[in-house]
Amino acid sequence: MAGIALFGAAGAIGRSIAAALRAEGRPYRVVGRSRASLERDFGADPLAEIVTWTPDDPESVRAAARGMDTIIHLVGVEYHQFQQHPVLMRQVLDGAVAEGVAKLLLIGTVYPYGRAQTMPVREDHPRRPHTFKGRMRKAQEDLVLEADAAGRIRGAVLRLPDFYGPGVERSVLRSAIDAAAKGGRAQMLGPIDRPHEFLYVPDAGPVVAALVSRDEAWGRVWHLAGPGTITAREAAGLAFAAAGRKPKLMVVGKLGLRLGGLFSPLLRELVEMHYLWTDPVVMDDSALQALLGPIAKTSYAEGLRRSVMAAAEA
Repeated sequence: MAGIALFGAAGAIGRSIAAALRAEGRPYRVVGRSRASLERDFGADPLAEIVTWTPDDPESVRAAARGMDTIIHLVGVEYHQFQQHPVLMRQVLDGAVAEGVAKLLLIGTVYPYGRAQTMPVREDHPRRPHTFKGRMRKAQEDLVLEADAAGRIRGAVLRLPDFYGPGVERSVLRSAIDAAAKGGRAQMLGPIDRPHEFLYVPDAGPVVAALVSRDEAWGRVWHLAGPGTITAREAAGLAFAAAGRKPKLMVVGKLGLRLGGLFSPLLRELVEMHYLWTDPVVMDDSALQALLGPIAKTSYAEGLRRSVMAAAEA
């Protein structure tokens, strides 16, 4: 078996990984709940095999994993349903092990760390999540790492920071990109003058494609950091400058999230993660660069320019 399956492929990171595999001429399988969305994103690629699944059906999970050597787990859940992350992870692991899949890479987040005790944060930083979402993400990671330690499957975790890019809807910079491209006022989550990091989504795919090909990748956690730190105000300024517009910003802090949460479930869910804006987690990815060599990272100015141009054309 030599195939790679992207479970939860229809998201932004999944599309980036697929593009990297396509560029290398490597066949891959995309797995998701909606055939229509998979056909829209991957139907024109002869290297892509499209498979739909029902996660709650063990046979459906096994069929999606069948014949694959490697699974990349990107399965998303609604922001108010984070309790599903470890459930889905166990379902995928059980199906993968039953089908003899050799390796599984989980694409993770900084949530399991909780508040940073050092800066930047290395992979050996304690995982002490103080939020429900952090605990669910930690439980998800534990399942992968414990399965690796038990010899059931080779497992690893790649943690990513917040991300953005052309066509990426679920980004905290999306409002700034749209406002810069089309006019209007950007709605920003504040405070907006603390150092933060963002990953330009097209940069992720080549890194993941390289990582899963390395024997040394398994049995541990890795970081892929952004190209340095930037404040949200600076990022918005670069986006507006790319469109030749003067920045117009409306900043919403924690109190605003609480008030907005009375009417918006998403804003209500953001309240517990607001600490990431007052005490950002900035990652050190020197271990990944030691393994793979220098990693190409798009500058914020260029990434935001491309994102604004794409939004203007949409």
